[in-house]
Amino acid sequence: MFMVSDEEAELIQTAYHRGGELAAVAELRRVFPVFQGNERAVDAVRMIAGWRRVQVAGAVARRSPRASRDPA
Repeated sequence: MFMVSDEEAELIQTAYHRGGELAAVAELRRVFPVFQGNERAVDAVRMIAGWRRVQVAGAVARRSPRASRDPA
């Protein structure tokens, strides 16, 4: 089992859409060296390539406390 951050998923998805499955497998194996063979890496790439970002209903963007301060 492994966790994939949004940034890592984006890298793998970009490689998949630009260069195909083999390019995405290479990117996955670069990010996660634990994948030694292509068989499981291909399965993981197919899952990651199909992910879509989920929009949370009612989510509000928050500003950091520094961003809301006046520069004066």
